[in-house]
Amino acid sequence: MKILDVNQLAIPEIKVIKFARFCDQRGYFTEHFRKSDFQTNSLTSFMEGVEFVQANESFSRTGTVRGLHFQWNPYMGKLVRTLHGHMVDLILDIRKGSPSFGKAIAYDMPSGVSADFNEWIWVPPGFAHGNMFLEDTSIEYFCSGEYSPGCEAGISPLAEDIDWSLCDQNLRDIFQDIASSTRLITDKDRNGLSVSAWEQDERSENFVYAE
Repeated sequence: MKILDVNQLAIPEIKVIKFARFCDQRGYFTEHFRKSDFQTNSLTSFMEGVEFVQANESFSRTGTVRGLHFQWNPYMGKLVRTLHGHMVDLILDIRKGSPSFGKAIAYDMPSGVSADFNEWIWVPPGFAHGNMFLEDTSIEYFCSGEYSPGCEAGISPLAEDIDWSLCDQNLRDIFQDIASSTRLITDKDRNGLSVSAWEQDERSENFVYAE
């Protein structure tokens, strides 16, 4: 796996890992994951000790909004990439006591076959995760915990008390335009918790910020 660069976003625990595709007249080849590279590359030291135990793939139609989801017992970090199409990833800090608690960011992750790179985004435990889709899109994500029904919850992406001040303004505007009109969101997601309701929920004690 040829890791080209790693960048942290406005919430520094969220990382974007850029890796190479090798392109020629036939198309491209890429090695999108190699455990040893993640464990030994100095650029990805934040992945030390992370073990992936589940891999998921999903397809979403244009205008779909998913999230914002999280779980505990076990905790689940997610390493996410766009296979093809155009995803915008959404991340919300749910760690009580965090300086960015209740703040959300978005990251634009289109993927076309002619690009000479692709990207992973790393969303560790302590963050609610979701996405919106600007065209028909398939994504893949590796999980550091197996799905645990009964130990999961969600913040509504439409919650009025989400703080979007750290988010790119253009992506925020796109999200608000799609979210206000789309029918492609589940009732469960639409009716998820507000940030304040989550903060008062006893389950939030599973996510406490530690420096």
